[in-house]
Amino acid sequence: MHKILIVNGPNLNLLGEREKDKYGKISIENIKKECLVFSNENNIKLDFFQSNIEGELVTEIQNSRDKYDCIIINAGGYTHTSVAIHDALKILKIPIVELHITNIYKREEFRHKSLISSVATGIICGLGTEGYTLALKASINLLNNEN
Repeated sequence: MHKILIVNGPNLNLLGEREKDKYGKISIENIKKECLVFSNENNIKLDFFQSNIEGELVTEIQNSRDKYDCIIINAGGYTHTSVAIHDALKILKIPIVELHITNIYKREEFRHKSLISSVATGIICGLGTEGYTLALKASINLLNNEN
């Protein structure tokens, strides 16, 4: 059984309420439920974590080192600013899937730079909240191809 952690950064707790034209109407709780259904159907142990606080995200990533086979991260705004999250991810010896609900390259210029991409195994962006399920599928493929 693969163990996967999904980490969500700032403001993602307000999905379904904020900027529905960009992020859709589905809440983070509903995304979590969909991911748990998918993980149960695919024999994955899944944990979900969200914080608006950079240090809590760094600590969760650090603590994942020996607990998980793969990490999926939607760092929200910290994608573009957090060297600390980059450095915490860089420590990991497991696949990392960077996830964005929107296409960051079709948005404001400052969002075009990701500090996470250089340490990520792969990136999913611009496919809406379905990106979470796609990230889980990609994680399974990455883990199965490691063996």
